[in-house]
Amino acid sequence: MISQRQLFLQHVGQTSENPLALEIEKAEGIYLFDTEGKKYIDLISGIAVSNLGHGHPEIKKAVHEQVEKHMHLMVYGEYIQSPQVEYAKLLSEQLPAHLNCVYFVNSGSEANEGAIKLAKRFTGRTEVVAFKNAYHGSTQALMGLMSNRYYTKAFRPLMPDIRILEFNDENQLEQITTKTACAIVEPVQGEAGVVIPYSEFLEKLRQRCTETGTLLIFDEIQTGFGRTGHLFAFQKYKVHPDLLTIAKAMGGGMPIGAFVTSKAIMASLMNNPVLGHITTFGGHPVSAAAAVANLKVLLNSNLIQEANAKGEFLINQLDHKQIISKRGIGLFYSIELANAQKVQDFIKAALKQGLIADWFLHCDYRIRIAPPLIITTEQLNEVAKIMLQAFDEI
Repeated sequence: MISQRQLFLQHVGQTSENPLALEIEKAEGIYLFDTEGKKYIDLISGIAVSNLGHGHPEIKKAVHEQVEKHMHLMVYGEYIQSPQVEYAKLLSEQLPAHLNCVYFVNSGSEANEGAIKLAKRFTGRTEVVAFKNAYHGSTQALMGLMSNRYYTKAFRPLMPDIRILEFNDENQLEQITTKTACAIVEPVQGEAGVVIPYSEFLEKLRQRCTETGTLLIFDEIQTGFGRTGHLFAFQKYKVHPDLLTIAKAMGGGMPIGAFVTSKAIMASLMNNPVLGHITTFGGHPVSAAAAVANLKVLLNSNLIQEANAKGEFLINQLDHKQIISKRGIGLFYSIELANAQKVQDFIKAALKQGLIADWFLHCDYRIRIAPPLIITTEQLNEVAKIMLQAFDEI
């Protein structure tokens, strides 16, 4: 009989030549369980998705209740659907007053695509500024924002009028001009290996965008929903964007994303042309219901406030000769090893001991640490023990 693994490799599209190919049968809390019953700690939250862990009861309850009412009804934007309306109101109440209009999409990539389209439409400009080692998605247009040619050279030509600046270099901000439609930036760079902005860099970026009439887009797809110790990272730095893009942890495990801006800016998508951005499944009612439950749990608990202490608690235990440096914020850290091979060796060693770790797309010599926010002190002790054992092994 052909195994699931063989069928997976034969019929499911692959993204690498050597996928992990873990056959997971169940997931609960911070744990994944394979078909043989082996338990794994998810140290990466499904890449910043499962901030409330796997199978949170409030999210499952919301999904079940919405399925009983209805699922897909009509392409996005035509019908009034309660989960979308409730979420848009609740989210807007947590944001600066001008971020009061939510456009629902399916994913982070679509959120960034929509935000950039909106910026071009609103400003009438074409140039887009991004920053070195950023990651905003891998659709054809967004690949133009990626500075690493390794990931883009096979797919050229890319979207034109892209300018890539150095993150944290204030002197380059003068390259944002009256020809620039938008500057898109991660307030904390994720796939660069958790790069924290220097003091006042985001403030000066905000100032330059205001001076030139450029819309500032904060991509909080990976940093959002408590990951950095704030609901959104920009709240820590007290710098407000013109557009905010969100996804990943937004749905508590269900696929959903959004771009958020003012009602006045968003109105640009309604004319010249009509249907300036359209999506069939964006804001799917089941995903939106899950997102409502997810956000309510975060707002009604201390999980966000506890993120910094939990992150520091874990990192302070990780003292080992293999570690060159550590940096991060909240429950989002990266650990530098000597080279990329060391990181891969660590990932394999940790996996054997039941710990799922990962590297960064633009920083392959660093280990990603981003466990679910629900992780306990006892569980963090277990994580530290496994990590130190894995460091010993490599």
